[in-house]
Amino acid sequence: MSRSPARDRAERLRALHQGRAPGDPLVLPGPWDAASARVLEAAGFPALATPSAGIAASLGYADGTTPADEMFAAVARITRAVDVPVSADVEGGYGLGAAELVERLLEAGAVGCNLEDSEQGVLKDPHEHAGFLAEVREAAAGRLFVNARVDTFVHGDGDPGRAVERAASYVAAGADCVYPILAPVEVLPLLRAGIKGPLNVLAGLDGDGPGPAVLGGLGATRITFGPGLQRRAEAALRETAGGLTA
Repeated sequence: MSRSPARDRAERLRALHQGRAPGDPLVLPGPWDAASARVLEAAGFPALATPSAGIAASLGYADGTTPADEMFAAVARITRAVDVPVSADVEGGYGLGAAELVERLLEAGAVGCNLEDSEQGVLKDPHEHAGFLAEVREAAAGRLFVNARVDTFVHGDGDPGRAVERAASYVAAGADCVYPILAPVEVLPLLRAGIKGPLNVLAGLDGDGPGPAVLGGLGATRITFGPGLQRRAEAALRETAGGLTA
């Protein structure tokens, strides 16, 4: 039986997370459209991870309000533009069942996804969410790298122990990576000690907090930037536009 291209790309993405030395995390910048994706691929990044907030802004929506059809269409334009594996931030899954969500992601050309464990600012029951992640993994059959976002530090009480507990249940459900978004830098060693498998950490740009090497030394396996690059590009355009009539 021939292997599917999606499975091959997903395994390429999965392999990039393995065997990382401390201080050498996988850096995945976030394209918000086809043009930015091509720039990042040309810069040599081996994979990309779309930011839902960045895509929302590019489509004229507030973060968290992009219709599912428009998000999947935007992801498809990005994946068509590059040859490297692309992981897509699909927020909480847009209310889709696991099988339909997997189908939509694969149709869009994504081989990875971020899935949040909160909805409208409220943390989901971790056991129910773990069950959903397990269904996604089963439906994907190895064709998607699942990054389970842990929202304890943004919508919860910020207790690192609770973050570790939630992460552990998601890893047990088959998540390939966990993402305790906005975790304070000082708790990263504690999270690293308590969480099995790859750990995604959000980084700032140009001195806005520790860089990838420092975060890697503290335990990060993978670094993403959320909508940071899109916002930086928007700021640069705003500055350029301000001088067009000078």
